Amino acid sequence: MRSAAVVDGAVAGAVGSAVLNAVSYLDMAVRARPASSTPESVAGRLADVAHVDLGPGDEAENRRSGLGPLLGYVTGIAAGAVFGLLAADRRIPLPLATVLLGGGVMATTDGSMTVLGVTDPRTWRRSDWVSDLIPHLAYGLSAAVTWRRLRPTSARG
Repeated sequence: MRSAAVVDGAVAGAVGSAVLNAVSYLDMAVRARPASSTPESVAGRLADVAHVDLGPGDEAENRRSGLGPLLGYVTGIAAGAVFGLLAADRRIPLPLATVLLGGGVMATTDGSMTVLGVTDPRTWRRSDWVSDLIPHLAYGLSAAVTWRRLRPTSARG
């Protein structure tokens, strides 16, 4: 049963990742703000740390552009799978699951960007925090709702 919970968690994480991206794109459209360059920067830093050559000039830029968002999906799906493993036999209330999932992914992404030297959250303005928090809460809520929908009634919180 644990493997089913991990798969359900991964599916919930994938749904959450799609919703996070949709909310981010909606924010860009409403506020006419540019796309963030941090996913591509993280991909580039990870490639540097791993001593992986992404190629010359435009090729490296294109690979970073593809790898950045892909890393976001990997993070969201993995977080859902871990949640599924940990929550498999527990009844977790929806608000708590939302905060655990959204906050966990936000802490993971912001923490890794900080460690890699891509950003420093201590310098963020209030609007930067809101732009980060709202999509992650949307991730958490949609992943938690999907998790609850996929689980047998006895495993729902």
